[in-house]
Amino acid sequence: MGKASNAAKQRWNSKKYTQIKAYVKPEIAAAFKTACAAAGVSMAGELSRFMADYAAVTVANHVINIKTERTDSVSTMKMRRKTVRTVAGLLEQVRDAEERFINNAPENLHSAPIYENAGQYVSVLDDVIEQLGEIY
Repeated sequence: MGKASNAAKQRWNSKKYTQIKAYVKPEIAAAFKTACAAAGVSMAGELSRFMADYAAVTVANHVINIKTERTDSVSTMKMRRKTVRTVAGLLEQVRDAEERFINNAPENLHSAPIYENAGQYVSVLDDVIEQLGEIY
């Protein structure tokens, strides 16, 4: 089987993917490129995963805001408990996304504040989820 031409690859990629351009500081780009190479992963794959996790957290935050607004109108204990279970489930999704970040972060990010904060977020979310479970 022959190799596909660059034009054919570009047509295939343009049908399957959306190109995103980002401007970052050179030192951040270099560190990310080095970390991806050291981990043996593609930069595009890692950025896609980070973007998917960010989108999941953003959607979860949006749903939490909607649920919080609705809580004022929730009058029965059954509905309040259901709402708390829903919020706890969303918090679990956010915690899981943070854990994925921790587990998949390149070595050179382990000393970065974002990595250290992720560990704290997981701990706090675990506590909140546990407390919600105990209350309801």
